Amino acid sequence: MLRIGVTQRVEVVPDRDERRDCLDQAWTPLLAENGCWPIPIPNRVETVSAMLTDLALDGIVLTGGNDLAHLPGGQTAAPERDALEARLLEACSGAGVPVLGVCRGLQMLVHYHGGELVPVANHVATRHRLVVCPGADIPLTDREAVNSFHAFGCYEDNLGPELRVIATAADGTVEAVAHRTLPQWGVMWHPERDPRDRGDAALLRALFSGSRV
Repeated sequence: MLRIGVTQRVEVVPDRDERRDCLDQAWTPLLAENGCWPIPIPNRVETVSAMLTDLALDGIVLTGGNDLAHLPGGQTAAPERDALEARLLEACSGAGVPVLGVCRGLQMLVHYHGGELVPVANHVATRHRLVVCPGADIPLTDREAVNSFHAFGCYEDNLGPELRVIATAADGTVEAVAHRTLPQWGVMWHPERDPRDRGDAALLRALFSGSRV
């Protein structure tokens, strides 16, 4: 079984003065069904490179939840999570560790690699068609519907130089990306949420079949 580090959303509990790291339980069966042990990553890790090595992680999933703190009008921002995921991307980029960004995770990839996120309409709590770009070289095919739970996204012209478009929605917003040279992919839908698509299993297996740190 591959060991996959999974980042967590931050939930604030004011009456207890707590900031909690949380992970949808649906990630465990999804990853386990595809040959992966999920290893939850806390948001207050300081020595990220050492963690990757000590835990012998084979990959990272940047999960959804929490808008990035720099976005105007963003909801439930968690600056500590932004900082942790930026350090994770730095460490994974240097070590060649595969990364899958999911929803917010794709947004983090765009932000980290120099792109710009913008507000997008009609992408919160809905479903829409997925169109894969010609020549895409990761295992995705067109779909009649994927889930959608985001208020920020991007278009090809503000994606940044390091990423390329793999798939879009009908309105032209980017739905899947791949880094030009690193094993870093991103999707805007949530593979862990029902109804699941078998294509997402192929995506996970293809990305996380690489080597250990």
